[in-house]
Amino acid sequence: MASHPVVVIGAGPAGLTTAYELGKNGVSSLILEAGKQVGGISQTVNYRDFRFDIGGHRFFSKVPMVNDLWHEILGDNFLLRPRISRIYYNNKFFDYPLKATNALAGLGPVEALLVGFSYAKTKMFPSPNEDNFEQWVINRFGTRLYRIFFKTYTEKVWGIPCSEISADWAAQRIKNLSLKEAVLNALLGARDGKIVTSLIEEFHYPRFGPGMMWERCEELVEGLGSQTLKGIKVERIHHRHGRVESVSGRISSGERVNFEGSHFVSTMPLRELIGAMDPQPPEKVVQAAQGLRYRDYLTVVLVVNREDVFPDNWIYIHSPEVKMGRMQNYKNWSPYMVPDPSRTSLGLEYFLWDKDEEWTWSNDRLIDFGTRECAQIGLINPEDVEDGTVVRMEKAYPVYDHQYQDNVQTVRQFLETFSNFQTIGRNGLHRYNNQDHSMVTGVYAAGNIMGETNDVWAVNTEKEYHEEGRGAPSKAGDRMVPTRVQVNVENALSGDEEEIIEFVFARLDPVALGVAVGTVIGLVIFMATLVLVLKGGSVVGPGLALLGNYLIGFEVTWSGSLVGLVEGGLGGFAIGYVSASLRNWGMTTYAHYMRWRGEVIRRRNLLDKV
Repeated sequence: MASHPVVVIGAGPAGLTTAYELGKNGVSSLILEAGKQVGGISQTVNYRDFRFDIGGHRFFSKVPMVNDLWHEILGDNFLLRPRISRIYYNNKFFDYPLKATNALAGLGPVEALLVGFSYAKTKMFPSPNEDNFEQWVINRFGTRLYRIFFKTYTEKVWGIPCSEISADWAAQRIKNLSLKEAVLNALLGARDGKIVTSLIEEFHYPRFGPGMMWERCEELVEGLGSQTLKGIKVERIHHRHGRVESVSGRISSGERVNFEGSHFVSTMPLRELIGAMDPQPPEKVVQAAQGLRYRDYLTVVLVVNREDVFPDNWIYIHSPEVKMGRMQNYKNWSPYMVPDPSRTSLGLEYFLWDKDEEWTWSNDRLIDFGTRECAQIGLINPEDVEDGTVVRMEKAYPVYDHQYQDNVQTVRQFLETFSNFQTIGRNGLHRYNNQDHSMVTGVYAAGNIMGETNDVWAVNTEKEYHEEGRGAPSKAGDRMVPTRVQVNVENALSGDEEEIIEFVFARLDPVALGVAVGTVIGLVIFMATLVLVLKGGSVVGPGLALLGNYLIGFEVTWSGSLVGLVEGGLGGFAIGYVSASLRNWGMTTYAHYMRWRGEVIRRRNLLDKV
């Protein structure tokens, strides 16, 4: 049997990028794909010429190399598309990214006031721990906004309480986003150097969906001397003396096939990978792999006999009364995704465990269920649905629970004992990578085969992809997890004490606190004025009218309420800004004292040792 220079398991973005990079450098590969299509979760499914994604895939990256690769592979077949997305909550639609007037109108003045109070309270008394998603988000948005716009949707996606989701996922997926940034984005638009990945307003998209990229990449790879075999699920990975020698699996007919190679690259989920190892790894490694969890994904596609249904690319469904988590409008990603402009195709996305009863429902039952939920939130008339289909994707999302990091580390240590074997991609690293990060891992793996020294586990751990850069990974590739820091001044003698002190005495953001206090004061004056005006009387609000001594032009009238909103907001901003600045000054002074005290103790201890 012939031995291949490189065997790649999986023809998704990571695997195909590996083969493409190797091919450009004269190294051929054999790519083994379990499914009938290439692209993995980035494939595009064709149903009666209606095309749809496994979730929407924006082509936007901060990595120049990836942008170059996309255009190198696909050429001019990109469209520049506007991002339009909203959140559906409490029978209302909220623009996302945030627009201040829309959010205020949707929440109402009372709820907006409570959100402001909640945010101000959080900024003044933040949680000292940020080891889970709930605490991470509350510290940045306040409890009330967390419950409205984060809790329900996130728990739909992951199927577990937010308090059981690691803060890693928030730091990775809500990149650089805080309430301050969202408000500034709403008021000022995107600013140079402050493009928040979660808030980009336009992106590139292939004319016929993301699968077009990977189908074209497959063609290029074959032109470079490599081969892609579909319908082969790898079941065993045979290894000996720290090297993988071959992999084996079955084709659709049931026949077992074996492939030998010099180098192996895998995008298999780590849990399946460890289970396929022959001989079996140590029990500790097996148990760690079995502890890794994955969220499955199901899309109900509806073909609707309407030219326009809604203008969004997608809508987040935050309302708990329906199980649907998100809805895609593929026609608004690209007009070429539908064969008939008078029709619209919608993708209703459900996040499930494969043990959930809905996972095993028939297509007809799921289509009927999705149609009823879509009609329940008022987006379609059930009579307009004329066709549909269902697509299931197992292990679509690696779960970031509190145990995953230790489990991954144990598996990784075992895999690093092999000299000719690498794991890459979303499931190969058990990391919620975007398409661009998966491609980078493929480039790194190809480079390693050609003699470079790249750490594929370090991809997507850089500071620019996180809200916070606090704390460095203990090992390359580890997630940046906000951790509780304990400082013992008596022992604070290392060169790290400056960073520890800066962390413990972290500064308040004067602008954020100013916005919070200003919002609360402005809305309080605004609401109080409106209540008194509506109440009426011979003399309206004599007590509140005294504010006219401090706010220029303020009266207890309709127009005066707007004056109070604006001037009260500005005054509150100044109060919050100055308060935060004074607090920062006091804490900085105290930090200097702590440094001085630590230095005195260090010198005393040094003299004691002499």
